[in-house]
Amino acid sequence: MYVIDDIAYAGEQKPSIRIKSVRALDNNKLWLRFSTGEEKEFDFSSLLNDTCFKPLNDESLFKNVYIDYGTTVWDDGKIDIAPEYLYENSTPYVINV
Repeated sequence: MYVIDDIAYAGEQKPSIRIKSVRALDNNKLWLRFSTGEEKEFDFSSLLNDTCFKPLNDESLFKNVYIDYGTTVWDDGKIDIAPEYLYENSTPYVINV
C-alpha cells in the first residue's frame, strides 16, 4: 500500500514513465528512450486515422516531434501522447545492420 495526497492505494507504487529522447523514423515510427533506460520503437500508423492524430499524416509535422516535460508532443503542444501508452505499446528497438 502507498499513499498520495492522503489517498491510500493498494499494491506497490510504480515509478512514472517519462520520455528521455525521441526521434522520428521512416514509416510513421518513433524511436524512444524511456526513463527506465530502455530504447523502444513505436509504430504510429494505426493511430493516424484518429481525429486527434490526423494532422500527423503530414510527414513534416510528424518529424518535428519533441519532448515537453517527459511527454512526446507535436505542433507547439497541441498534439501529445502519454508516455505510458507509448511504453506499453512499443517494441524493443533493434538496429538493423
